[in-house]
Amino acid sequence: MTQWVEIGNCRIACGDCLQILPELEAGSVDAVVTDPPYGIGYAEWDMRIPDLIWLENARRIARTVMLTPRTGQVWEYPRADWMLAWYRPGSVQRTPNGKFSHWEPILVYGENRMWCDARKFNANTQAPAVDHPCPKPVELMLWLIDCGTEKDETVLDPFMGSGTTGVACIQTGRKFLGIEIEPKYFSIAEKRIRNAWENRQGKLF
Repeated sequence: MTQWVEIGNCRIACGDCLQILPELEAGSVDAVVTDPPYGIGYAEWDMRIPDLIWLENARRIARTVMLTPRTGQVWEYPRADWMLAWYRPGSVQRTPNGKFSHWEPILVYGENRMWCDARKFNANTQAPAVDHPCPKPVELMLWLIDCGTEKDETVLDPFMGSGTTGVACIQTGRKFLGIEIEPKYFSIAEKRIRNAWENRQGKLF
């Protein structure tokens, strides 16, 4: 049985989403917003992209799934119903030919409620501050959640990492479910989400 930690309107679990997602009932969340591992060997947990059974389960339990793959990785996922993009000036990420990559795709499965399909954000993710090697900007998750879901809806992140999606949910008035397999990052996420909940101001992005 999965043990969930409750922080305000957030529930988070340290475990494998491949085991936990099948436990969730269809319709138990409104949207899945996540940044799954890229499978590029950046870290031990990033040696390969997760078994795509997670995506099948995510689509079963939520009417909308939004995920951020690596730019050249889109074709490793099933064909999406739509694609969004975010652009980052000053990027240091490299393309296969050694040039700079300034954008990343966002795959959308199911209902697409985004009124705009591209947006620019600062490339600085404050990775050292959150002690995670590749967090997404909070502003990116704020955009996806604020425009792609309604207030009081429930958002799930099965690859929670340092908890950025959870922080964005708190700031936009959404309920949050998060799953993270690495105890180190789960602990970081728990602290960030708890701090965000205790210091929430109720301001929308």
